[in-house]
Amino acid sequence: MSPRVPVMDHRTPAPARRRPTIRDVAAAAGVSRGTVSRVLNGGHWVSPEALVAVQEAISSTGYSTNIHARSLVTGRSNSVAFLLTEPQHLLFEDPTFSILLRGAAQELSARGVPLLLMVAGTAAEQKQVLEYVAAGHVDGVLSISSHAGGQVLARLVESGIPTISCGIPLGYEDRIGFVAADDLGGARKMTRYLLDRGRTRVATITGPMDTPGGRHRLDGYRLELGDAYDETLVAHGDYTRAGGAAAMRELLERRPDLDAVFVASDLMASGAIAVLRESGRTVPGDVAVGGFDDSGLAATLDPPLTTLRQPFERIASEMVRLLLEVVEGGEPAAITLPTTLVERESA
Repeated sequence: MSPRVPVMDHRTPAPARRRPTIRDVAAAAGVSRGTVSRVLNGGHWVSPEALVAVQEAISSTGYSTNIHARSLVTGRSNSVAFLLTEPQHLLFEDPTFSILLRGAAQELSARGVPLLLMVAGTAAEQKQVLEYVAAGHVDGVLSISSHAGGQVLARLVESGIPTISCGIPLGYEDRIGFVAADDLGGARKMTRYLLDRGRTRVATITGPMDTPGGRHRLDGYRLELGDAYDETLVAHGDYTRAGGAAAMRELLERRPDLDAVFVASDLMASGAIAVLRESGRTVPGDVAVGGFDDSGLAATLDPPLTTLRQPFERIASEMVRLLLEVVEGGEPAAITLPTTLVERESA
């Protein structure tokens, strides 16, 4: 048997499809390459007609920005960090963080900017993250759940990294922009609501005192009670379900006569309600319970929780907008948004 002779295929391979360039977009739009470049970098000094023509040409040619090449020219990474300075399990346990993360990711995606999730609950994790950020790997930071006296805000300011805080950045109010819910006003609103329902011994479970929500929600509670404020009706929590349960047990041991409790987060309120049930107390019959957040958990509790709704989607959107303004050289700005009382069966 004769050996098989390989058959050579001499057909010319199809040429690879060339990636569209700015030159192609400019030709399709009938404008200069400079105009296309200005559109890609924010649309400044471009007429409305040219802007529409370039956008249509980008769509028709299938052009996409070469992010690596653009970063070499601009000196930017074209990415933003979502920095959560809490233990990793809270990212999944507390629904407020996932709502903020989703909102920020959607806003940045619409602008073609990737979002990097960074969770740094320990000092070692924070050191690693801060070194990464300071090396220029991101253009700016969305700082979530910052703590007063910690190294994170101080290092971000020292490094000159554009930063916007979720909540008032305690100690850096005049140096870092922020978007916050009206913690003090909301707390006054909930405390007044419980008093108006006929409750006379209204307790509170606070958040951590090194966070803006922990401090300002306690301030609002204290201001609304005025001369009736009683330190024995205050217990401190940590924004976790277990922390809310522990604080509720502390309050019941100290003040078994309490008839209402304002809890500074819905997650802590879920733990508080469980403890009240274990102690044989009914909600709201014996003890009315009010929360703070309305992030989705409140409506699923038994009974459904009366709470204060934070406008999380708006907070995330405004944080992204303010951060990108700072990245572009603008001055830091601050926004405080109102909360809304949501009445359910717990109070």
